[in-house]
Amino acid sequence: MSRKFILGTRGSELALWQANFVKKQIEQKVKDVTIELKVIKTKGDKILDVALSKIGDKGIFTKELENKLLSEEIDFAVHSLKDMETKIHEGLSIAAVLKRHKSNDVFISKQKNLTINKLRNSAKVATGSLRRTAQLLHLRPDFEIIDIRGNVQTRIEKYLNSDWDAIVLAAAGVERLCLQKYISSIIPRTIILPAVGQGAIAVECRKSDEELIQILKKINHKKTEIAVRSERAFLNKLQGGCQIPVAAFARVKNDKLEMEGKILSLDGAISFYKKKIGTTSTPEKLGIRLAEELLESGADKLLKDIFSQRRN
Repeated sequence: MSRKFILGTRGSELALWQANFVKKQIEQKVKDVTIELKVIKTKGDKILDVALSKIGDKGIFTKELENKLLSEEIDFAVHSLKDMETKIHEGLSIAAVLKRHKSNDVFISKQKNLTINKLRNSAKVATGSLRRTAQLLHLRPDFEIIDIRGNVQTRIEKYLNSDWDAIVLAAAGVERLCLQKYISSIIPRTIILPAVGQGAIAVECRKSDEELIQILKKINHKKTEIAVRSERAFLNKLQGGCQIPVAAFARVKNDKLEMEGKILSLDGAISFYKKKIGTTSTPEKLGIRLAEELLESGADKLLKDIFSQRRN
């Protein structure tokens, strides 16, 4: 007997792409399943004229979807993993993480093959991310950073109609929407380390829905799951979100878990970076230990200063 599931998603073109991709993956692996998409508008979709760091935290893109899960109006939800809070409701679970797309950020520019070193002095670079802003300024303090919000297409259109030199976006979103023609260059992770979970798609459902959890396990990518578990533990330890410049990336390589993390001042003048290797069996331990080592190296005082600035 076929069961019908309601999949909740945001309404942006990227969110719909991700939801339909998950839907297709499930339908390819499971017979007698019907999936219906339900579009839900989130706080982050409604407030487009304020910087993310000033609105609140990551939940602005996921909270409404999670409320619909808890009220059983939808059966599961699809998120960009980097938008999810590190602590989710006790009644919910990340049941699957799909194979990670490229985690890098990219330069969008009218000039092909443009890299950070080729940008003119005092170049105008647009981004809506404190993480990107701090890392850009760490390398090039002369940059003028332009704050920008909106979905991928909107931000690209704003850039094309501006006098800005470049805009920085996540490679995954640009490539999933087949907008590669606008990419001038891929930014190496050695220059800009990505956000926690960047490039990964998460599927969230109620812990009590055992039938659905078993179905979603079929589309889970174990290596990506292990990597993002360590990244989310790292971020959770730092109590970080959209309001502090924190970056991390982990990957499974040769049966080991490699992870690097970075914490910066808001102006990018100060940067703490560390890399560690751990076991794939305890990814959270690696993330927590990496965070602890960064804090012990001096990042603790830096974060206290940032949180103090935010409160004031």
